[in-house]
Amino acid sequence: MRGMRVVDLDYDLPEELIAQAPLEPRDASRLMIVDRASRTIADAAFTDLPALLAPDDLVVLNTTRVRPARVPLRRATGGAAEVLLLDPLGEDRWEALVRPARKLRRGDLLEGDGLTIEVVAVHDAGRAEVLLHAEGSVDAAIERAGVMPLPPYIREAHADPERYQTVYADVVGSAAAPTAGLHFTPQLLAAVRARCGVAEVELQVGVDTFRPVVVDDLAAHEMHSERYVVEAGERARIAAAVTAGRRIVAIGTTTVRVLETIADASAPSSGRTSILLQPGSAFRSTGALVTNFHLPRSTLLALVMGLAGESLVREAYALAVQRRYRFYSFGDAMLIL
Repeated sequence: MRGMRVVDLDYDLPEELIAQAPLEPRDASRLMIVDRASRTIADAAFTDLPALLAPDDLVVLNTTRVRPARVPLRRATGGAAEVLLLDPLGEDRWEALVRPARKLRRGDLLEGDGLTIEVVAVHDAGRAEVLLHAEGSVDAAIERAGVMPLPPYIREAHADPERYQTVYADVVGSAAAPTAGLHFTPQLLAAVRARCGVAEVELQVGVDTFRPVVVDDLAAHEMHSERYVVEAGERARIAAAVTAGRRIVAIGTTTVRVLETIADASAPSSGRTSILLQPGSAFRSTGALVTNFHLPRSTLLALVMGLAGESLVREAYALAVQRRYRFYSFGDAMLIL
């Protein structure tokens, strides 16, 4: 299938609309409602979400938890270094991004707070393989030494790192948050559970989710892969809901990636997915989507356009700019019906 043109993923965004901090409380965000059937766009509040759901809907959450994977370190010379842990390779080995990549060599030891990171190999674009050493648990050492890897457009870390975690975050594994879920408070999640069914999946979000598309045709883009896990009981609930014609409401594009991966009955319930969803793709499970506003020239925006249609999404984004919605990870949300 020929991909969409990357220029069609562009839009103009005033810098001041990029949200630099989350609102308090979490559910104080605005919610733009995009109705595909009527092709209407309306403004609401995120607290309206439970009332917008039907009793037979099945809401699906991505319960991944962000790892404090950005580790500040010292080189043997005393100079600063940083390692961003991307993907575990087994036996305390990790794929990572390292800085300063040009000054690091195989065998270099970088020291942190109770954590030593050995450079095993340095590849192109700052990618590296590293080996972690610690007294006691390496995972505990990462939690102690690491800091939250915020997106590149967030200029300052929030005082409370939990604000970059969803209230239902469970298993540590992601390098970025599934940000559509950041709007939920425990009370709002309870209201959703009282309204309809809720299922859970896990997709470990990688930093490549922020990587812009640089080719002219999206079909030529090398799509990143991410680890996912769906428990057997949850997969059966999702499959039964799809078969029964119930609407599946995905919370976040990361959830959509899992849903559309396991829509193929032959797909394993755990593994890696490199699915690329765009206009022309078949959405076999996802019936509605709660999502934030995404970066231009991103595969996430292509996914949203694939679900809702290019022209309707472009209209919605133009209205969001006009109506001063807040964009990106700490910004407002959109509900596609």
